[in-house]
Amino acid sequence: MVDGGGAADHSGDLPILTHEQKAAATLAYHDDRKRVSGSIAVLLTRASRLSVLLVTLVLLAGCTASWRAPVETRGRTLSAPARPAVVPRAIPQPVVAADEYRVRRGDTLYQIAWSRGIDYREIARWNGLRPPYRIYAGQVLRLKAVPQRRVPPPPSTPAAPRKTVRPTTPSGVRPSMPKVQRSLAWDWPVRGRIASTFNESDSLRSGIKIAGRAGDRINAAESGKVVYSGSGLIGYGRLIIVKHNDNYLSAYGHNRKILVSEGDQVTKGQKIAEMGATNHGNPLLHFEIRRDGKPVDPMQLLPRR
Repeated sequence: MVDGGGAADHSGDLPILTHEQKAAATLAYHDDRKRVSGSIAVLLTRASRLSVLLVTLVLLAGCTASWRAPVETRGRTLSAPARPAVVPRAIPQPVVAADEYRVRRGDTLYQIAWSRGIDYREIARWNGLRPPYRIYAGQVLRLKAVPQRRVPPPPSTPAAPRKTVRPTTPSGVRPSMPKVQRSLAWDWPVRGRIASTFNESDSLRSGIKIAGRAGDRINAAESGKVVYSGSGLIGYGRLIIVKHNDNYLSAYGHNRKILVSEGDQVTKGQKIAEMGATNHGNPLLHFEIRRDGKPVDPMQLLPRR
């Protein structure tokens, strides 16, 4: 239809909806929105469940990881990393030569010298020891002199004659005299039968054995100082060694009971022990005398009976 002005009227092209049609369209629109909202809710629910699953997996993975709890010390948090166990390495002991000896706990210089038939003064000199000859466990002692290198003497040249001067001693001062050791007068350490005599070529007969009864009185054969008292020497049982002077030592073995200690001063005839027995059960005393570390026959020094 064209109005009088010649303009076209298109209002007739749009459909005219009735009230019922408008209401139906509105209901359809709302139904579509509800369906879309429901789909979105389902998607959100699935996404939420997936997120929870992922978080759970992450937490489980963290629980299985290797970690150590921190250590809290006086207000500070210190990490405690795992460290491999440290196994201590044994420190090797230096090898001791055949002419050396490693001191053990309880050893004395006199005991070591006695067991090897060496003068204790020689061992002291080789190792730079001075009285009272203290040694300590673990110390290595030389049992033989160190060979000295011989140095050729310088060429001799004729020297001018020198005037002899005699030493003078101030008035009132006496010159020092060399130390004179008192002579020893040995006595029998116990009364009994001689069960075994001395034999220089037999190490098992380096003294004499005197038979008796268990518990018999054992006396010091001469005055001196006890330098060893114990059972550290194999084959002697409970042993006493007495130093009488710089040259002589005496030993009393296989005692049942020792009555003196190291360092004690004893007098000739003093009771120092009680007779014991050997491994064979025979009560006896093993008696030795050594001069400069070497065994000598006690029968040559003891009085005749």
